[in-house]
Amino acid sequence: MKHTTVQIQNLKCGGCANTIVTQLSKLEGIFDVTVNNDTDEVSFYHNLEEELNVVKTKLSDLGYPMVGEQNSLPKKAKSFVSCAVGRMTK
Repeated sequence: MKHTTVQIQNLKCGGCANTIVTQLSKLEGIFDVTVNNDTDEVSFYHNLEEELNVVKTKLSDLGYPMVGEQNSLPKKAKSFVSCAVGRMTK
């Protein structure tokens, strides 16, 4: 099992973190998801390289693209929605 940490954009609060943990934990092959709001990092365990790509795509779809990826206005807007959802489901 491999431990991976990625740095993301648009991470604002605990609501964002809750959404990320909830959504990534639903993915097959992804375990022990944690979010560090101070460093804008998401850490998790996985077995296959394809699972890492699925995580990156899911994060981007939620509005949290990797640092270095394009951070368009629609992605920023999605992150606000994800944030609100995360706050309501805490």
